[in-house]
Amino acid sequence: MNPQLSPDEKREALWQGKLSPKDPQGNPLPFQSPEAEKKYKERILRVKAAIEMEKLPDRVPVTIFPSMFPWKYAGMTVQEAMYDYEKCAAAFKKFILDFDPDLQWGAYAPGPGRFFEILDYKLYSWPGHGVAPDCCYQCNEGEYMKPEEYDALIQDPTGYFIHVYLPRVFGVLGGFQMLPFFPGILEMYGLALTFIPFGLPPVQATFQALFEAGAEALKWVVPIGGLDVELATLGYPTLLGGFTKAPFDVIGDTLRGTRGIMLDIYRRPQKLLNAMEVLTPLMIQMGINSAQATGNPLIFIPLHKGADGFLSDEQFKNFYWPTLKEVILGLIEGGCVPLPAAEGGYSSRLEVVKDLPRGKTLWMIDLTDMADAKRTLGQNACIMGNVPSSLLNLGTPDEVRAYVKRIIEVAGKDGGLIISNGSFFDEAKPENVKAMVEAAKEYGGY
Repeated sequence: MNPQLSPDEKREALWQGKLSPKDPQGNPLPFQSPEAEKKYKERILRVKAAIEMEKLPDRVPVTIFPSMFPWKYAGMTVQEAMYDYEKCAAAFKKFILDFDPDLQWGAYAPGPGRFFEILDYKLYSWPGHGVAPDCCYQCNEGEYMKPEEYDALIQDPTGYFIHVYLPRVFGVLGGFQMLPFFPGILEMYGLALTFIPFGLPPVQATFQALFEAGAEALKWVVPIGGLDVELATLGYPTLLGGFTKAPFDVIGDTLRGTRGIMLDIYRRPQKLLNAMEVLTPLMIQMGINSAQATGNPLIFIPLHKGADGFLSDEQFKNFYWPTLKEVILGLIEGGCVPLPAAEGGYSSRLEVVKDLPRGKTLWMIDLTDMADAKRTLGQNACIMGNVPSSLLNLGTPDEVRAYVKRIIEVAGKDGGLIISNGSFFDEAKPENVKAMVEAAKEYGGY
């Protein structure tokens, strides 16, 4: 993308690219019918207007952002979805065609099981590897970064990830510990000595495993990514360009772990703050690079440790929000549309997070009351949600319809709203999911 463009021009270029989609060869995408093309463009413009806080052209958009529900709905186990890539794609296609949302998020959630096997991934357990076949994968909490290693992370985050962190979470990447210090590759004198590790069997075995894992990733992405193109030809766009994370969650989720970062707040607060500042530009660039590579503007940011009750209000203001806000603003500057998912309750956070540029972000709302979210955060940001997973699983279609109608009444009449589930779900009654979509279309008109 042209670096001379303003942030708004970069963002608009991504939107216009979505309105004139190309096939993998760069040719105009051949829609399967004029009606499919019409619906595709209407859906993008409907979502774009909602995000930009404009009066919507016809009605409130509706989407479904599930976890493993599409594959369970198709009668599959999660294990089957992770190991049979063609079947995984076919099941997700059925899910989209049956429920007819405005926006689809892709069949990427299960991921390629064989890929995780090849790398001996230790950060998660998944079906067949510590988890039952019909269950979603689970994160394995742990201290994958020691407290005394903060300085190494701060001084050289990329070097730390390569030499220390990755060998700890991928069993086959132990050879990375033997790799040279790459900034030391400067001149001819002694150069060959630096490259000796690449001739050692452990390092070569590590790279061989990477080649195998890369081949498996390509095998997986062909049907999964190809499905996005097929669904577009049928009139169902995807706008998800990638994801990034709040710097606090990078450390608290997968480096220090929950226990570790909570201790660090008290025992080494300045180290934690310094580390988050170092990670911030990396998280910004991660999102921008993804959006430019995919041509999709929305960058998903799961907020794992910022909810009410997890941190005090003061801790949220001092440790969580400042660098997260930097990431959000940096993504906006890069032409992206940040999509933070306010997982859990954010009632005590709304007055803090509302201070953002108007019409530039989309927030997924989980347990927070939508009227409160609209009154605060929703004055500057489009809000998406918050039909409860419990209601979709245990309620009735009439109860779902009533809930959606209320959301639209309190948060949607002036735009800036997308109806969706509030949190990712594996289990639900299909008739309730259908009712959510139909109610949005019925009650969300202008």
